[in-house]
Amino acid sequence: MDLFEYQARDIFEKYNVPVLKGLIADTPEQAQKAAEQIGGTVVVKAQVKIGGRGKAGGVKVAHTPEEAKQAAEKILGLDIKGHVVKRVMIAQGAKIAKEFYFSVLLDRSNRTFLALCSVEGGMDIEQLAEERPEALAKVPIDAVKGIDLAKALEIAKLGGFDDVLAAKVAPVFVKLYEVFKKEDTTLVEVNPLVLSEDGEVIALDGKVTLDDNAEFRHERDEMERDELDPLEAKAKAMDLNYVKLDGEVGIIGNGAGLVMSTLDVVAYAGARHGGVKPANFLDIGGGASAEVMAAGLDVILNDPQVKRVFVNVFGGIT
Repeated sequence: MDLFEYQARDIFEKYNVPVLKGLIADTPEQAQKAAEQIGGTVVVKAQVKIGGRGKAGGVKVAHTPEEAKQAAEKILGLDIKGHVVKRVMIAQGAKIAKEFYFSVLLDRSNRTFLALCSVEGGMDIEQLAEERPEALAKVPIDAVKGIDLAKALEIAKLGGFDDVLAAKVAPVFVKLYEVFKKEDTTLVEVNPLVLSEDGEVIALDGKVTLDDNAEFRHERDEMERDELDPLEAKAKAMDLNYVKLDGEVGIIGNGAGLVMSTLDVVAYAGARHGGVKPANFLDIGGGASAEVMAAGLDVILNDPQVKRVFVNVFGGIT
């Protein structure tokens, strides 16, 4: 389950990852009060589980509480790639000297954890990996040993940090890995991780994906459970294994392996023909009936991003 940015921030704070003040607002008036409470320059940020908020007008700087109210009026109700903004976070402004990137994720293909790190942050990490792969360090993590300070320093230096910067960011890497393990996540990402003008390292924006299979080990509060993506909620009600992605080709298949392979093929072909990407993962499972297929199509065709649908069903098991 993907978390909203404000939920990721709250988890970071729990583990002493350095973050700035942030308050949630559901109305422009609440945004104004939040800005008054925080004081100074703030950033009004749309809370949606999708990338590209800034380009879509979902992130605005406000220098006064009145400006924060006006920004919230523009952002609330905004449709960002099919996600309607119902909530904004009023975040304390930061004076940024440098921006970095760090993430830890579950690398399923290699059956291990993987740390990604770069001294260049604040940009599309996929674009960086494609255009300048040497700028992004990919470091396998031993699940038993994890990331201690020595490993964090190694990761930082592989990511292009000099000795001084590495010493500053390494303790934060250790804390972020603690979030990754103790909260049973499959992804913890900070982009950007910043160095402020006064020399502090701050997690300015965060993404966290929880492992639903580990839910029994945690007492998640209701805030973390609410506001599922409408399509994912609809699919869950139909017992469909569906994950929304940021693309325009709807995918239906039977069997997780087949669906994943189909996603790879579509993504690979799309990269060569105009950047077309898969819009979802949808596994209808073995033995699916015509009704299940119809339910899957109903979910996919309700995604406004979907322009076409690719169905790949292995007849021997359905």
